[in-house]
Amino acid sequence: MEWTIHELATRAGVTSRTLRHYDRIGLLAPSRVGANGYRYYGSAAAARLQRILLLRRLGLGLAAIAGVLAEEVDEFDGLRAHIEELEGERDRIERQIRAAHRTLEALRAGAEPSMDAVLSGFNDDYEHEVVERWGEHAFRVSNDWWHAKSIEQQRAWQRDADDLVASWIAVWKAGVAPTAERAQSMAARHVRWLSAIPGTPTAEGDRERSILMVKGLGDMYVGDPRFSAMYQDAEGAGFVRDALHAYARTRM
Repeated sequence: MEWTIHELATRAGVTSRTLRHYDRIGLLAPSRVGANGYRYYGSAAAARLQRILLLRRLGLGLAAIAGVLAEEVDEFDGLRAHIEELEGERDRIERQIRAAHRTLEALRAGAEPSMDAVLSGFNDDYEHEVVERWGEHAFRVSNDWWHAKSIEQQRAWQRDADDLVASWIAVWKAGVAPTAERAQSMAARHVRWLSAIPGTPTAEGDRERSILMVKGLGDMYVGDPRFSAMYQDAEGAGFVRDALHAYARTRM
């Protein structure tokens, strides 16, 4: 099956001028040019145009698109990449829809929109870190779990998290040693809290990765000012780290 330049442009929602431009810059050549000079596009060219238009919608410039397409080994790799991008775009749109629903819910409940903004994501701001440390699956599952909650459920979860931090601070200020039973009970509570978050290694019963996660979180509480501030200062965060390390080492 072939389409003229006008037919393909109409089907794709672009102009014939756009297709001629793509041809001039070597991005999309017609499948053949007739004796009359007309451009004709076959199914392979139409599929390539679909990829180009998708990448354009994702914000890539034409030079970048050319680079992406040049690196694709075969049509199967290209189609798989296309599917992944579509799925990513679908997930992004679904998150936006859920965020809009949460804002509407907050407004109906008389809540300040700014509060909804604070509670709008579980780990969106840390997506790169979560994916790098624990994989795409961990981020997607935990993020979907969070976004499925209502405003009140999110607030309740935040209150529980705040209570966990406050309890850690109280134990630290009491002068308890990180390896003492009271501190280790707090570490066990912390791990149970993690296990309630779908997608985490602790929730999925992966012992080896759970140990790494608990130790890694302890290190992050000290090394990352965003987290050490929650425990008042580096000393408080260090107490939590030492207790979690001891728990992971001896009780997991």
